[in-house]
Amino acid sequence: MRIVDRKEERRRVKKVLEESTSSVFVAIYGRRRIGKSTLVKLVLGENDVYFMADKSEQPVQRELLAKSLSDLFPEFDAVKYPTWDALFSALNYRANQRFTLCLDEFPFLVLQAPELPSVLQRLIDSNALKYNVIVCGSSQQMMEKAVLDSAEPLYGRANAIIKLMPIRLPYIKEALELTDCQAIEEYAVWGGVPRYWCLRESEADLFSSIEYNLLNVNGTLYDEPNLLFLDDMTQSTQAQTLLSVIGNGCNRLSEISARMEKKATDLSRPLKKLVDLGYLFKEIPFGENEANSKRSLYKIADPFMCFYYTYVVPNRSLIGMGRGNSVLKKVENTFTEYVSFWWEQFCLQAVSGQVLFGKSWGKASRWWGNGFDEMDKKSYPIEIDVVAESDDQTLLLGECKWTEGEFAERLLNALRQKSRLLPFAKNRNIEFVLFLKSPLLDVNFSLPTDCHLLYPKDILEYMF
Repeated sequence: MRIVDRKEERRRVKKVLEESTSSVFVAIYGRRRIGKSTLVKLVLGENDVYFMADKSEQPVQRELLAKSLSDLFPEFDAVKYPTWDALFSALNYRANQRFTLCLDEFPFLVLQAPELPSVLQRLIDSNALKYNVIVCGSSQQMMEKAVLDSAEPLYGRANAIIKLMPIRLPYIKEALELTDCQAIEEYAVWGGVPRYWCLRESEADLFSSIEYNLLNVNGTLYDEPNLLFLDDMTQSTQAQTLLSVIGNGCNRLSEISARMEKKATDLSRPLKKLVDLGYLFKEIPFGENEANSKRSLYKIADPFMCFYYTYVVPNRSLIGMGRGNSVLKKVENTFTEYVSFWWEQFCLQAVSGQVLFGKSWGKASRWWGNGFDEMDKKSYPIEIDVVAESDDQTLLLGECKWTEGEFAERLLNALRQKSRLLPFAKNRNIEFVLFLKSPLLDVNFSLPTDCHLLYPKDILEYMF
């Protein structure tokens, strides 16, 4: 699979390395398999040194690093270095021109040698360092603590700090050569993690890859969430339980605490941690303040994790019995419904901050609650898939459908009816939008000027 995206991150790292007149320190981090090592290898030259750390004891790690350095500095590994300070000082002495040393999985080194950040700090602060240092890590919390915590030795020393995020939706179409609809469906399973895309590419189609990599105890991704959580937690049981409960329909804090038989106050911190790591997000209705909203819902933020906890975890027994094919049938039978949730999320992302229909829109959100009908003086529960407000206070109200055979007139009439019940829509200009998977059946229906149709092709374009 060819490399896509990462242009901005690559440009930023190369700029720091090439334009600085003195040695620089760069930190790159992000979840496992997100492409950190690939990014580093793209910017390193033939005279640079890349070292992948592991969980070995200190002396072994220093010996392995010295061996890697001996390719550039002959016989550098002929000496045993009793401390990290001795190794880096010796390297500084041998260096006669600036090069870059990358220490990948830096947190593994720090776990064995807590003094290592202080060693690097002294070298950086001495202004005598003759080589660049790049540190990478999959433990997001450890990396953030090392370079963003004001109490840590390396705080304020980095010339660039790059947090690698999942690759955006439009690029999966290019990487896997997909149609617009296929891109939506594939991203709803794999998310923006390039390693998952590579595994998908090895199989004939989406469902074959799901069965091979996820619905088999020997599948490469069968135990993936556990490995991800262990990068940032001492044990993953609580995190796995939270995502399992949320992935199967418990979204309110009260529901989650009841299902887990724990006090809601005891879950606030682990939930926040999962939000900070990008595995969960807190959804609140449009127009409400997150700090004091009492209607917030917890949802899984990552497509891969959502798919895993929707289909793999509830069916572990069947998968363990070798019945992955029967689980796959469940996936196939409910896949449209599953993708529809992510279609809604992609539409929200596409609208947020975008200029559409001649207006600039703020952050888009879903809205749910009771609407009031002035005619019969009754309240009715309603839900709007997409709500956004423009700079001139115009409202955008949208309906998302990931199904075939829809009729614009029916959908638009239903959306207009909902708008009349919305407590915040009275006397407001409104733009109505239908986010649709496929062309409408009522092709001769004449759309009013305040109604718009958007399809997968449009959403992919707006998300670049």
